[in-house]
Amino acid sequence: MPSRGGLAAYRRAAADCRGCPLHEDATQTVFGAGPESARILLVGEQPGDQEDRQGEPFVGPAGRLLRRAAEEAGIDMDEAYVTNAVKHFKFVRAPGGGKRRIHKAPELREVAACHPWLRAELRLVHPEIVVALGATAGKALLGSSFRVTKDRGALLPLPGDDEDQDGRPHVVATLHPSAVLRADDREGAYAGLVADLRVAAEALAGGGGAGS
Repeated sequence: MPSRGGLAAYRRAAADCRGCPLHEDATQTVFGAGPESARILLVGEQPGDQEDRQGEPFVGPAGRLLRRAAEEAGIDMDEAYVTNAVKHFKFVRAPGGGKRRIHKAPELREVAACHPWLRAELRLVHPEIVVALGATAGKALLGSSFRVTKDRGALLPLPGDDEDQDGRPHVVATLHPSAVLRADDREGAYAGLVADLRVAAEALAGGGGAGS
């Protein structure tokens, strides 16, 4: 980890990360993107196929759905910082030797290996609101007891070691947009995503979670 420097320094360092075996098959590290002054930070699970190829988070179908839902909820994605709990694409090949790469959920040790990068992003951006997209992001931010079905849509304090509760952001958890794309009731799942994101937007409009 860099001893100094902003996000650019961490992005360069992360490009050479060998903290877990995922770097062996992935095309590249996919670090977060967005302004360092962002008031809202969104965390997903890991890069997908398109993100792995392009080196940017949330540029595939799930990212396009997220942008539409966020802007419908009142969040300007051009002013948001987006990242993932895990920075390398984990996948398996399609059966029969096909070229298609199928997403595989990261293991706890892989999330833990990437956690210093996520912690650095949170520290450097210092957002007012953090949005956890899906179970992996929620557990990375809120702990292993997090459950999307139980905790989504609520304004929750981000755990931390320090006692400065007012200086820490609050977290709003929701579905990962890829879960909306897979849902049987896609319309209902999308409406739930927008509603949860609206909680984040309203907290941001009210001055953020801190002290509210």
